[in-house]
Amino acid sequence: MALLEKIRVRLGVVISVVIALALLSFIIDPGTLQSVSASMSSKYDVGEINGKSVSYTDFQKEVEQFTAINEMLTGNSVHSEQQQEMIRNAVWQSMIDQYLFYGNAKAAGLNVGKAELLDLTTGDMVSPMISQIFRDETGNFSVENLRQFVLNAGNDPTGNMKSLWDYLQNSVYTQQLYTKYMSLFTQSNVTNPLMLTRSIEENNNTTDVEFVMVPFGYAQDSTITVSDSEIKKYYKEHKHLYEQPASRDIEYVVYEVEPSEADIEEATSQADELHNEFINTDNVKNFLLRNSDRQYSEYWYRSGELNTVSRDINDFVFGAGNSTGVSPLYRKDNTFYAAKVMDSKMVPDSVYVRHILLQGDDEALADSLMTVLKSGKNSFSNVAALYSADQNMNVPERGDIGWMTQTFMIPGMESVLTAKKGTLYTIDTQYGKHIVEVTKTTDPIRKKQVAIFEKEIIPSKATYNEFYSKANVLATKAAGKYENFKAAVQEEGLYAHPVNRMLESSSRLGTIDNTKEVTRWAFEAKKGQASNIITVNNDYFFVVAVKDVHKEGYATLQEMAGTIRSILYNQKLAEKKTQEVAEKIKDLGSMQAIADALNTTVSTSDNVTFASLTSQGLDPKFIGAVSVAEPGVINGPLTGSIGVYVYKVTAHDTGSFFTEDDARTRNEQMSQYSTQMLMPVMMKDGDVKDNRARFY
Repeated sequence: MALLEKIRVRLGVVISVVIALALLSFIIDPGTLQSVSASMSSKYDVGEINGKSVSYTDFQKEVEQFTAINEMLTGNSVHSEQQQEMIRNAVWQSMIDQYLFYGNAKAAGLNVGKAELLDLTTGDMVSPMISQIFRDETGNFSVENLRQFVLNAGNDPTGNMKSLWDYLQNSVYTQQLYTKYMSLFTQSNVTNPLMLTRSIEENNNTTDVEFVMVPFGYAQDSTITVSDSEIKKYYKEHKHLYEQPASRDIEYVVYEVEPSEADIEEATSQADELHNEFINTDNVKNFLLRNSDRQYSEYWYRSGELNTVSRDINDFVFGAGNSTGVSPLYRKDNTFYAAKVMDSKMVPDSVYVRHILLQGDDEALADSLMTVLKSGKNSFSNVAALYSADQNMNVPERGDIGWMTQTFMIPGMESVLTAKKGTLYTIDTQYGKHIVEVTKTTDPIRKKQVAIFEKEIIPSKATYNEFYSKANVLATKAAGKYENFKAAVQEEGLYAHPVNRMLESSSRLGTIDNTKEVTRWAFEAKKGQASNIITVNNDYFFVVAVKDVHKEGYATLQEMAGTIRSILYNQKLAEKKTQEVAEKIKDLGSMQAIADALNTTVSTSDNVTFASLTSQGLDPKFIGAVSVAEPGVINGPLTGSIGVYVYKVTAHDTGSFFTEDDARTRNEQMSQYSTQMLMPVMMKDGDVKDNRARFY
């Protein structure tokens, strides 16, 4: 009975909640509930493409997959923010292709069939993307290497090779679809003989002209007024021109934490002690691991490369007689450096490597393959295939890796750079055991392995507290309000950096990188709000205030009022100046008399051409007018972009400098420009919203 009572109590609570929700649905409009629900869900979307929301979870899953593929293709891990951003951009473009472009291409009647895709990947018209990856030791496309990869992809227990092959096929498919889609526009952009002849004639016509120009000037004319009603009317007529992304106007004060004199003195003393230990240590790698901001690297430096660390270090390592030894302790800005030359050899920049990969640590198989290879009875390319036929052997991958450098290197295979050409040996990496052979190298040059001791001067805790205290004074006085922030800045004698129209994607303020925390706060805050202390990179303390908020969509009348007022003022000023010029030159019959009346001089310009780059120094309205004016007739006043013109054409001539080839080249450039605009137009039509900046 007690158990039954508990169930009843719990059911009673559930029933009460259900009844409450039902009553709430009568009170609140269902459309409002749906709007709130959509708002809550869209908060976790990185964007929207053609009506389809892209969640952060789905996007990040694709990023991880693209990252793995990138590592397989390059042999290098993705570490830097720049590399990660490139991957995210590739994923975003892939989703645009999937959710938007594919549908538009299909609607245009385009497709890439299975037989066509087969030809592009493994058939008779292999895509350049495939041929560039699967090469032999001569640098040419290798059908055998491609075939072996495809065969092995199905047997790879990790699934990595299949994922890579799927990615390559999809990339080839997309590339071919883009080629076809672009061809619809480039091939339909036909220039017939009549159009070609007209283009040549127009660009070979030149004009000689005399003119006077009265500039509008920069002085404000107090007699010209622009009313609010005129601004409102202009805004309504031109609102479509004022579409804008979301942005913020902010002001900020930043406190950069720098070491004090006491910090520098203490760091110098510690660096001197560590430098002495660096000189005498027998285990450099372990010493750097414990004491240096830069760990030991087996990278081979050529002369000049160490200048990025310190010019003093480079001069010491590659100076005369410094094949060994430890440098003095150098200071560059707030960092100490010292170098120890570990080795010096003639090392090539790149080597061509082929390999057989054995997953696991099968010493017996490796020895057997090495014996057969060294006997010379079978070539390197088919030995693995012969052994692979035996079911007891597991040879998942073989063939040419290709050219490898220090920056394009499979982790664990660094020894190939100093290996003797034509010598077989084994290397163990995270992927398994490799039998490798270096078949070609670039010319070796003198390089050195260098252990670099690096120690940055770090501000002490007391110094951090001092700067934090200064920032806290401002934040406290601001008390979360922009008006208080402005008053506190003036009271403290500080400078508030203004930033107008800051986008949500902004990650840099001035010379300071990684300021996304500031951007995120500004886009979550309201107009007139001031922040508490925002810490960036542990080196900067920001106090920020939002001066204005610009929402995505069309700029408001209030936002555009100043710009529109300036446009209307300039229009009225131009009209007034034109009327004044017309009055002053009335009944005058010569250019000199007109110049005297306008208190200016007669200028001349020869060989003015319409639609030609040679005339771009002149007012476009003036160029258009003189190109069709009758010779010997005084024309004007003409309202230009920068002033009022009165002009007389003295001659029209026809040359032959603009040829048929020039006309065709120009048409090709215009066609190329139109194809470049296809994707932006398509994205606008598909209402693509990119919110990645909220998450990255």
